[in-house]
Amino acid sequence: MRTTRRNRTPTEASPNKPPPAERRDDTASDRRDDGTRRTLEMVLDRVFRPAGWAARAAYALGLQSGRTIDVDRHSLSIVRTNGAPPLRVAFASDFHAGATTSPAVLDAACRALEELSPDVLLLGGDFVTVRADYIHLLVPLLARVDAPFGKFAVFGNHDLRANHTVLSRALETAGVTVLANQTVRLAAPHDDVTIAGLDDPIRGTPRGEILDDATALRIVLMHAPDGLIALEDRHYDLAVCGHTHGGQIAMPGGSMPYLPYGKLSRKYPAGLFRLGPNGSRALLVSRGVGCSTIPIRVHSPAQVHLLTIG
Repeated sequence: MRTTRRNRTPTEASPNKPPPAERRDDTASDRRDDGTRRTLEMVLDRVFRPAGWAARAAYALGLQSGRTIDVDRHSLSIVRTNGAPPLRVAFASDFHAGATTSPAVLDAACRALEELSPDVLLLGGDFVTVRADYIHLLVPLLARVDAPFGKFAVFGNHDLRANHTVLSRALETAGVTVLANQTVRLAAPHDDVTIAGLDDPIRGTPRGEILDDATALRIVLMHAPDGLIALEDRHYDLAVCGHTHGGQIAMPGGSMPYLPYGKLSRKYPAGLFRLGPNGSRALLVSRGVGCSTIPIRVHSPAQVHLLTIG
């Protein structure tokens, strides 16, 4: 059995310092930018959608970086309180099912996840672009991935623009539980592990205090690096997110001319970062799977991840 702790009501919440004024202004600016981007993407969706021509053409030309999915593997040495066996955590983010991502890319990513044989599957949001109904392209593929200790997800800003009730119900049919400021404790022998799912920092209200009652080993699932702001100085062992796409279109030397909005997006654009005292906190930022706004990835290949903990 696993247990889920829902976000506490305002009367139950622990006292929490208000975010600095600068951060409130940043969030308001990000939301305005997100709204502007949504308008553009709705226009482009009408152009790209017929028969999925744009994504299919980009895939045929090798501009979707999805024929071979980059499987990024890391081993994290973390002392377990109960001598449990290693925990295999698969992570993927930013599928962007819809007119900008070829179905072949979605299929390749989910086959890669399936072949990893994870104990737990974590999904970092942005399942769709513009239309909630695009989730039905992805759900049958996620359903194939077996994860005996659970499949957990958070929503990204694109999901929260769409009908997220439709998304939640569809993901449930694939065995995926969506967390919004909620924690889940895994079943034995991994019952020393808490998965904490934060609300999206751009379109939602992430609550870092959900970590206050977490178990010994804390894994934070969030959509964007800005989720770290809500955590303040609370301890976590591993945080995983996406949102940045690794720039989606990067230069041959690795520089990224454009990154999605967010105060920490450029500081943590992609990869594994060691943060906190003596590097005790690991942050993994994924390049993600699909394409947003335009159906092209250049020098920023699609990727999924396997993290072995213990």
